[in-house]
Amino acid sequence: MGTYAVFLRGINVGGINIKMAGLREALKAAGFADARTLLASGNVVLSSDLDATAVKRGCERCLRDAFGYDAWVVVLDAARISELVAACPYPDDDKTTHTYITLSSDKAMLDELEAAGAALEGNEQLRLGPEALAWLAPAGGTLDSPFSKVSAKPRFKAGTTTRNLRTLIKVRDAAAELPADPG
Repeated sequence: MGTYAVFLRGINVGGINIKMAGLREALKAAGFADARTLLASGNVVLSSDLDATAVKRGCERCLRDAFGYDAWVVVLDAARISELVAACPYPDDDKTTHTYITLSSDKAMLDELEAAGAALEGNEQLRLGPEALAWLAPAGGTLDSPFSKVSAKPRFKAGTTTRNLRTLIKVRDAAAELPADPG
C-alpha cells in the first residue's frame, strides 16, 4: 500500500471549477477510498495498492469522467514530498519572498523550464530532483515575476503545476495522517 500526493493542474481557474467535496467523492467512487483534499487548489492525498503511474491514470480518468475536462495531474509518493520539502533551501514563510516548487511528471519538460529560468537575470531557482524545481518570487509580485511568466507559457502550462512551499508542507503533513491500510 502506497501513500500518494496528487496535484491537479488548472482547476478553479480558467472556467474549470471543481468543489473539493465533489472531487473527494469522485475519487472515492473511482476506488480511492481514503482520498482527502486540501485547500481549494487541487491537492489530494490518498492511499492505493496501485503504483504512482496507475494512480495518475486512474485520477485523470476519474476527472475526465466526473467533471468533463482533459485532466492532467502529477502524482508523487508521499515520502518524496517529505524529501522535497526537506531539500528546499528557501524559506517557507518570509515577508519579502515566496517559495514555490514547480512539479512535473515530464523530466524533459522540467529540464527545459529550468534552462529557461536559468537564462533570466536575477532568477533564483534550484532543481530539487527530476520532478521538482524550487524558485523564489517577490511577495505580492508572483504573477509578474519573470519566471512565473515563463512557466505560464503554453509550452509549460500543460505539463507542470506549481505550489508554494507552505502548501507542500500541508500536503506532507496530511499524507502522514492517512491510515496505513484504508480498507
